Amino acid sequence: MSTEQTIRAVTWIGLIANLLLAILKFAAGYWGKSQAVIADAVHSLTDLVTDIAVIVGSHFWARPPDHDHPYGHRRLETLITIFIGAVLAAAGLSIGWEALTGLKQDGVARPGWIAAAAALLSIICKEILYRWTSSTGQKLKSPALAANAWHHRSDAISSIPVLVAVGGSILFPAWSFLDGLGAVIVSLFILQAAMRIVWPGLLELVDSGAPEAIRESIARIAAEQDGVLQVHDIRTRYFSASIQVDLHIVVEGHISVREGHAIAKAVEHRIIQKMPDVIGVIIHVDPPEGAK
Repeated sequence: MSTEQTIRAVTWIGLIANLLLAILKFAAGYWGKSQAVIADAVHSLTDLVTDIAVIVGSHFWARPPDHDHPYGHRRLETLITIFIGAVLAAAGLSIGWEALTGLKQDGVARPGWIAAAAALLSIICKEILYRWTSSTGQKLKSPALAANAWHHRSDAISSIPVLVAVGGSILFPAWSFLDGLGAVIVSLFILQAAMRIVWPGLLELVDSGAPEAIRESIARIAAEQDGVLQVHDIRTRYFSASIQVDLHIVVEGHISVREGHAIAKAVEHRIIQKMPDVIGVIIHVDPPEGAK
């Protein structure tokens, strides 16, 4: 199974789970007379949007390079990742706003235990989905899948104050205000997760380079190649989770073009072999200063 097929398979399972959980929470919220659980069901539906985005997007970013996209289509994955983060941020803002406005409301009906059971089941299922999706995303080095994993966890986190509020309302009806306070705190965690998802994608779109430690590793690996006198002008940029490298090497001025080309190809091979995140290396071969 290819990387993209694995991504789609994992996401399809998450999509089906999200749909079933949303239906369950809607039913439990209705029969259990819990507005908090019904709101949590609506939040679960936002996961369906991101699941569909990953499934559809993976069909496009997996396409090979073509005439119009010589570097491939991996930036589409970045756009999908940013979209997921934006949806996550919108969900966080919505939860926070609803919680703040709900603090002023009184006379909420006392919910039933079925609502609390649905919230607990949601927490368990979504945490399992998060761990599995996150692990798969790390193995495949897929930021879109990793972003979708965080959306699973945000849903699990948002169900915690729902569980506390429903349980508190059942045991102590006067404590219904805990629902709003907990939801506000949860919304901040969700917004933090959204920022961790969106920010790297935005940096990629403006062609931010790799960290200095990575550039130093590239320079060291290139300089270890026989025939390389100096390495300079290293430039990097991200394509999704992968790195494109552009650098200059200095070789002896008296060697042939063929020999210089062979040294450059050896440097390219060494960098890609020792740094799995690097997908391409463009090398400019320079003679020493003052060479004739």
